[in-house]
Amino acid sequence: MGTDIKRVAVIGTGVIGASWTALFLARGLEVTATDVAPGAEGRLRQFVADAWPALVELGAVTNGAPDRLKFSNDLKSAVEGAQLVQENGPERLDFKKTLYGQLDAWLPPTAIIASSSSGLTMSEIQSGCPQHPERCVIGHPFNPPHLIPLVEIVGGAKTSADTIRRVTDFYTALGKRTIRLHKEVPGHVANRLQAALWREIAYLVSEGVVSVADADTAVCWGPGLRWGVMGPTLLFHLGGGQGGIEHFFDQFTGPMTAWWKVLGNPQITPQLREVVTAGVLDEAGKRSVDALAAERDRVLLGLLKLRAGA
Repeated sequence: MGTDIKRVAVIGTGVIGASWTALFLARGLEVTATDVAPGAEGRLRQFVADAWPALVELGAVTNGAPDRLKFSNDLKSAVEGAQLVQENGPERLDFKKTLYGQLDAWLPPTAIIASSSSGLTMSEIQSGCPQHPERCVIGHPFNPPHLIPLVEIVGGAKTSADTIRRVTDFYTALGKRTIRLHKEVPGHVANRLQAALWREIAYLVSEGVVSVADADTAVCWGPGLRWGVMGPTLLFHLGGGQGGIEHFFDQFTGPMTAWWKVLGNPQITPQLREVVTAGVLDEAGKRSVDALAAERDRVLLGLLKLRAGA
C-alpha cells in the first residue's frame, strides 16, 4: 500500500464500522476493533465473513484474511499501537469530545484520529483533543464503505495539512475515491446532495404528484443510471452536444432556474411520514431489509467491476 499506515483500530462496529473493518482486513492491514455492545464481536466476525466474497470478487483482497481480525472489549488496549483510528461512535458531541480526549492522551502524536461522522464538524469534535488536535480529521464514508469508494475528507480549524495529506494517501491506497472539503458544512457534500433530491421527492409525494415507488423509479431508472457513470455537471456538458457546457448554459439556464423557483420545501408531518412509510413498505413487498441490502450490493458489485475496467 502507498501509505505508512499499517496498523489501524476501529472504534464502533455497527454497520459502518463493520464495513470499514472488512475493507481494512482485505487490504492486509493489522486491525483491532472494539465495541461495548453485547455480542458485538460475533456480529462483526459474521459481517466480515459475509462481505469477504464480494471483496474477493472486486479484487480488493491483498494479503488479507478474515481470521487476522483482533477484537478487544477494552478501548485503551484496542487502540494501543494504532497508527490510525477510524472512529464510528454515536453522533453525540459530548461523547465524541470525551472519547477524543482519551485518545489524545493514549496515542502518540503521529497517530491519526479519523471520524466517520456525518452530522458533526471536526472543529467541534477536536475541541475535546487538547494536546494534538492537528491529527484529527473527518473521513466520512458512504454506506457500505467496503463497496462504495467515496470518502469525504474534512479538516477542522486545527487539522494540519500533513494530516490531510496522510489520510488522503491512506484512503487512496485502500482504493477509495476521496474528495476534499475546503469548508465545514453540516452533512458534508454527498449527504447534502441526497437530502436535496429527497426533499423534492417528499414534496412531490406530499402534493400527490407521484407515488413513492414511482419517484424511486424515476431516479434509479432515469438520471440515477447516468449518475453511476458520471456526475451531473459532466453529464450536462454532454447534454450541451458539441457546444458542451457553454451551450447547455445557453439553452437550459432559463428552464432550470424556473424549476428552482418552484421546488418544494415540505415538512415531515405525521401524515407525510405515514404516506411515505406505507409507500416504501409496498415497494419493498416481501423483500426483507437483508434481502434488499443483498440486492443492492449485488448490483453495486457489477457496476464497480464494470467501472474498474473502464
